[in-house]
Amino acid sequence: MAKPPTSTSPGTHKLLGLELLRFLATISVLLWHYPHFAYVADAPVGLVRGELPFYDVLFPFYELGEYGVVIFWCISGFIFFWKYSAVIPDGTVDGWTFFVNRLSRLYPLHLATLLLVAGLQALYVAQHGFAFVYQSNDLGHFVAQLVMASDWLPPTGVSFNGPIWSVSIEVLVYAAFFAGLRFVTTSPLLNLAMILAGIASGTLVGKCVVFFYAGGLAAMARQSVTNAPYRTKLEILAGCAAVGIPVALWFSGIDLAERAAALLLVITPMLVFACAASITVPRRIEVLLQAAGNMTYSCYLLHFPIQLAIALVFASLGRAIPYYSDLFWLGFMGLTLTAAYLTYRWFEAPAQRLIRRALLRKNQTGRIAPAPLAHH
Repeated sequence: MAKPPTSTSPGTHKLLGLELLRFLATISVLLWHYPHFAYVADAPVGLVRGELPFYDVLFPFYELGEYGVVIFWCISGFIFFWKYSAVIPDGTVDGWTFFVNRLSRLYPLHLATLLLVAGLQALYVAQHGFAFVYQSNDLGHFVAQLVMASDWLPPTGVSFNGPIWSVSIEVLVYAAFFAGLRFVTTSPLLNLAMILAGIASGTLVGKCVVFFYAGGLAAMARQSVTNAPYRTKLEILAGCAAVGIPVALWFSGIDLAERAAALLLVITPMLVFACAASITVPRRIEVLLQAAGNMTYSCYLLHFPIQLAIALVFASLGRAIPYYSDLFWLGFMGLTLTAAYLTYRWFEAPAQRLIRRALLRKNQTGRIAPAPLAHH
């Protein structure tokens, strides 16, 4: 039997390691939110975390899955600097093109899930007298969600499809990113200044700025060593450090939770740098990794509406949700991943193409120029 073809062209570096990393970050968020099934209103009732399905194996995801968001931010920073650092300053990609690329990637599914959750929450409130998990589902929050501005100013209160908060914040950072490259400088000193400013702000927006621009520094570092003879050794060193530092600290008895922010700021860019290594895999594995990466945004935005729909069904049947059941867990994860794959293929990608055809001028070949790897 012939071996499948492999990807060998260095000119088409597809960042397959980052596709896998952001898929794992999405899974971490899914498992962090899995205990939603135990919620009454905005808090879990009677939840025993150690009895959750496959806890002995998956406990890092159950306990630390919230940090998947900062990995998303760091990956976004890497990809945006990797793809745009040359074409924004010279005007090849103008502000309108950049805006449309982001709008077409993020907004269609956001709008669809916002409307879906609004409808499902109305049914849930009619059943129970309170909302499922996220309680701030009023008109003001709905309008803010419509323009993806739900978490720009504190305090806000998580509303409707709650996980969108991290994307809402990142939209602001996109604007700063474009303005900085186009009108200020391409120097890494700007990244350092933005990181320091983000730390000093002490806000969620500032936190996103920190990790986004740290990811940008990782991209700059990788670009600077693209043809260096020691590149592979540096990749291995970065990967070992990203894994070895937290493990060493854990064995030393240091409380990692108290130092999570500083530790993540150190290891996440190194992890992203290492995962961006050029790898050669069989074609079928490459396709699988790209599919996993493509479906991360839909997985991220669909998992809460799916949880809400499941809660409505079990309430209608008068039965408790069996969230400690391994079979139920497998069903939820399988449903979410399947829905994410189908949604990307049949809704996200077609909507993205439609918006770009409508709003962007065609290039000389008559085709719409492709956009870079997206946020999730």
